[in-house]
Amino acid sequence: MEKFTKLDAVAAPLNMINVDTDMIIPKQFLKTIKRSGLGKNLFDEMRYGDDGSEIEDFVLNQPAYRNAQILVAGANFGCGSSREHAPWALLDFGIKCVIAPSFADIFYNNCFKNGILPIVLPQEDIDKLMDDAARGANAGLSIDLEAQEIRGPDGGVISFDVDAFRKTCLLEGLDDIALTLKQSDEISAYEAGLDDQPWR
Repeated sequence: MEKFTKLDAVAAPLNMINVDTDMIIPKQFLKTIKRSGLGKNLFDEMRYGDDGSEIEDFVLNQPAYRNAQILVAGANFGCGSSREHAPWALLDFGIKCVIAPSFADIFYNNCFKNGILPIVLPQEDIDKLMDDAARGANAGLSIDLEAQEIRGPDGGVISFDVDAFRKTCLLEGLDDIALTLKQSDEISAYEAGLDDQPWR
């Protein structure tokens, strides 16, 4: 998993509440177990028409936001089914941070496990960041995970909370497998001790 320390990037405003995982990555794209290749179908039904052409009004199809790495969204982001393909699709598109007033629990947890930083902020801070993001590519945000701060284009700073353990995992790029492998010496020693057990 890639380390997350600081991110200076364009933020795309998605001013919608209750964006569920089927909106993020529709069910017909869940046939793969690969984490790559899903970005092209992120928000598929909002990005493309029935003929496959781009819907110009959708934020990620607008020139200023095609390379956005931050998403500022409405409340209850990631609700619906528990599909892990949703954070996979976001990350494959290039989104490394989602900022919202609230998240669905499973989606929130899956973000951390896949290297995405989900940030919960009060609505008044979200409104300010939505306004900043609406300015387009010339008004990026800077996110410092170590300092737990978001710096806006006008120099304003918003602090955010994050669980200490999850913060460490993101800073060090540790997913569940990497966390387990950190204990590989202890695991090997335990397994070696099993050789003397009667059931072996």
